[in-house]
Amino acid sequence: QVQLTESGGGLVQAGESLTLSCVASGGSFTPYSVAWSRRAPGKEREFVGRIIWSIGDPIYTDAVKGRFTISKDNAKNTAYLQMNNLKPEDTAVYYCNAGHFWGRGTQVTVSS
Repeated sequence: QVQLTESGGGLVQAGESLTLSCVASGGSFTPYSVAWSRRAPGKEREFVGRIIWSIGDPIYTDAVKGRFTISKDNAKNTAYLQMNNLKPEDTAVYYCNAGHFWGRGTQVTVSS
């Protein structure tokens, strides 16, 4: 049973950066794509981006292109979401998933 744990969220001001981490335990990311999504207050969960663990090839939703970067560390079984130039509209709980395995999320709050 793969367990995913996100970390790195927090409260920042607009224009600042955060890096989220998603660590897999009890298994490996290798067979999966690792995706990041977010849920803002009162809104549906929104796809942010994903990386194919075996080959990379990250893709992003238009709202974060050029500001967010997904990367991975195979040795650490960890995926990252580097978020630059954060905006108040990026405020949400951020989740990672691999297949049907999901983390519990980490809160990101961006003040204006």
